[in-house]
Amino acid sequence: MSSYRLHIDIPLTMSEIDSANISKLVVGMFIDKKTEECLKHLGIKEVNYRLGNDDDRQRSNYLDKNDNDHVSTKKSRIHF
Repeated sequence: MSSYRLHIDIPLTMSEIDSANISKLVVGMFIDKKTEECLKHLGIKEVNYRLGNDDDRQRSNYLDKNDNDHVSTKKSRIHF
């Protein structure tokens, strides 16, 4: 059986810091108890996400930076 994934692309045309803050607000909607219970009921166990940059050729995650401000290529995850 084939697997499918829902990809949601939200263009953010602001600074990196503002984009990160907006991204965290959007992702925060999945942490709500009602939403979490609904997703669990649908069999969804985790949500993967990242903040990308259209000018970056790699699939970098600008929400995951180290102490030197280098971004990772790992997706962020919410586990239910």
